[in-house]
Amino acid sequence: MLVAVPMNSKDVQEAEIAKVLEAATWAQLRIEEGELVEVLHADSYDGFENWNEAVVVCSDGEPVMDFIEMSMMVLVAHTQKTIDDIVEAYLFRELHDLAY
Repeated sequence: MLVAVPMNSKDVQEAEIAKVLEAATWAQLRIEEGELVEVLHADSYDGFENWNEAVVVCSDGEPVMDFIEMSMMVLVAHTQKTIDDIVEAYLFRELHDLAY
């Protein structure tokens, strides 16, 4: 599964999720067989070689229509801030569906 996350920094250890329009970079998380395999970065959510299947945003009020139109699953990380927290919440199905 390829998951895009807007981040405030390219430093994987220090980066936290950011608002979609304020993202300094986008992280693409490759999650396979219950573990994080790879983290790639790009300047935009569509700047990756492989297409993202899902996007994680930090709140329900984020502009997500572009993602929905591209058939991406939109998940919300209300309390998770770091990549590790987001991956853990994803694996344990603790991320929320978008509330309209």
